Amino acid sequence: MNKPILIIGGVSVDTVIQLDALPQPVPQTIWPNESYRTLGSTGAGKALNLSALGRPVMLHALLGRDQEAAFAGSALSVPGIELLVETIDTPTEQHVNLMDPHGGRVSLFVQAPAEPATVDWAPVCTAMEKCELVVVNILGYAKPALALARNAGKQVWTDLHDYDGQNPHHQPFIDAADVIFLSSDNLADYRGFMEKMIGEGKELVVCTHGADGATLLSRNGDWLEQPAFPVAEVRDTNGAGDAFFSGFLTGYLEGQSLQTCLQLAAACGAICVTSRSLAAENLSLQRLYDHLWAGG
Repeated sequence: MNKPILIIGGVSVDTVIQLDALPQPVPQTIWPNESYRTLGSTGAGKALNLSALGRPVMLHALLGRDQEAAFAGSALSVPGIELLVETIDTPTEQHVNLMDPHGGRVSLFVQAPAEPATVDWAPVCTAMEKCELVVVNILGYAKPALALARNAGKQVWTDLHDYDGQNPHHQPFIDAADVIFLSSDNLADYRGFMEKMIGEGKELVVCTHGADGATLLSRNGDWLEQPAFPVAEVRDTNGAGDAFFSGFLTGYLEGQSLQTCLQLAAACGAICVTSRSLAAENLSLQRLYDHLWAGG
């Protein structure tokens, strides 16, 4: 039986507003095409996709004493996910995401991620004893989990998202990680950064480029490229990066080649954007392979 993957941090409740185009910075009244309330954030996205792909997950999250916490807990009550909740006095993290038809997004953090003065890490330490590896997301509260994972001898994966190469907030996650994912959105010299990371001893670095695919650099110096799979219709790009991460990690734990891992990642990301959810309906590992064999 597969050991669970432990994910630290990243659960929110989002209001998604679909627009014909992202608004210009001028006073105006806008009629959306559609709006809906949904589960959000990077930990939830990874947990839902990994569990759908057959990988058990333990997800640690900070949730308030509010209706949003109940909403998030219900949305994460799916087979394969064990939710480790730290109940906090501040509200649950909340976003408003403005989306255009091409996947462009403006995210408004209407309730910022909590950073409580203390966190009970005992349940996380217990979870680390039986997990396969630890994914530590870049939330401020999650930083102590980096040392806990290293002390437990667990491999650490992290996702830097749209890191700009300079933000000091990301440095502890960079220092502790064995495997790094990031986006090239704010990093023009992403190849230079990837080379630097491998030079510092990382096992893998994967950089995504949205519709332009992804680039991987391995410890042995191999560069790999993966184009994005085309989709007939983009419904919602929220969670696509987490789906990509999850598809890759699933292939990696199956012992697949790095190129196949990238293909599975691209397939999972493509399937995700056809859905309004962080993980597409009826997602499964077999569906990923079918998508891959069909060439997208």
